[in-house]
Amino acid sequence: MSKTIDSRLLNIGFGNSVVMDRIIAIVNPSSAPMKRLKEEAKGSKMLIDATQGRRTRSIIVTDSNHIILSAVQAETIAQRFTSDIYKEEEVKEK
Repeated sequence: MSKTIDSRLLNIGFGNSVVMDRIIAIVNPSSAPMKRLKEEAKGSKMLIDATQGRRTRSIIVTDSNHIILSAVQAETIAQRFTSDIYKEEEVKEK
């Protein structure tokens, strides 16, 4: 039994993608609470490192409590996220 995915994927850099419907937040990693969140996720094996060995520039929080690290700036990912949503709305209107 195969399940089709109707959700759109969001490019988070270096060929990595996340299902847009699962994203709760896209944040900068520089604050102390975000550093703690990253360490807690690592300890509970809920951390996904998609930086390809580069510096972490954004943290993506999902509805499944997974924490995803990306080397792409949070602002860039947020722009991609909103532009994809607007494109999707335009298609629905036509």
